[in-house]
Amino acid sequence: MAVRHPAERGRGRFEHFAESASNMTSSPAFYVFCMLLVAFFVAAHAAHLALSQQMLAGDLMTCVTLLLLALLKNSERRAERAVQRKLDAIIAALLEQSDGEARGVRQDLRKAIRMEEDL
Repeated sequence: MAVRHPAERGRGRFEHFAESASNMTSSPAFYVFCMLLVAFFVAAHAAHLALSQQMLAGDLMTCVTLLLLALLKNSERRAERAVQRKLDAIIAALLEQSDGEARGVRQDLRKAIRMEEDL
């Protein structure tokens, strides 16, 4: 089984979920949630709570960090692929224009410019 680039697979359930989660994690509400999580972590250590509660605070922060890392990587890969496809379309357009065959290239170029909407 070959692992394919996320942008080459098309938009499945995970891609829709990752995009929604990315939008949610960039919201002020998520920032407040993270601040509360950090405050809980600091308070657990400052109040010398039981070790299990301190570990719970640390584990929660670790889980959120890993999930955010996965979302960030997915978003980065999709953006990277979109930029590459745009550059490929521009290069193809320039090459065909220099050859005098610019007819079919305009549509490809317009499609590539709106690539981020497709990913």
